[in-house]
Amino acid sequence: MSPDEHLQQIKEAREAWEQGPVQKVLKRFPERKPVFSSTSGTEVKRVYTPEDTAELDYNRDLAYPGEYPYTRGVQPTMYRGRFWTMRQYAGFATAEESNQRYKYLLEQGQTGLSVAFDLPTQIGYDSD
Repeated sequence: MSPDEHLQQIKEAREAWEQGPVQKVLKRFPERKPVFSSTSGTEVKRVYTPEDTAELDYNRDLAYPGEYPYTRGVQPTMYRGRFWTMRQYAGFATAEESNQRYKYLLEQGQTGLSVAFDLPTQIGYDSD
């Protein structure tokens, strides 16, 4: 089967799914709103298929985990070697208090730290 024939088969199956099972459910349970969109205003489809990625250049646009453009994560082994890092943005008035808090968080199971620096440093000013 050629790639074009394969995409046509997928398109026909999607259309049958939309006209059959989806419509049946929508009659009883309408969706909450007519259009779903991301925070950037991009419409989010009900389902994505290979039709949506027909022009995708795998190596350029998706690539492998741990490689640019990092769409599949920054670690080559993803989370098979390490769990997701749990982080809490934390910091206190003094370095000593912050250090004590970080040690406590790590003892409680936190696996990474997001350090809250002073405001001038956070916004790019020299804090000295």
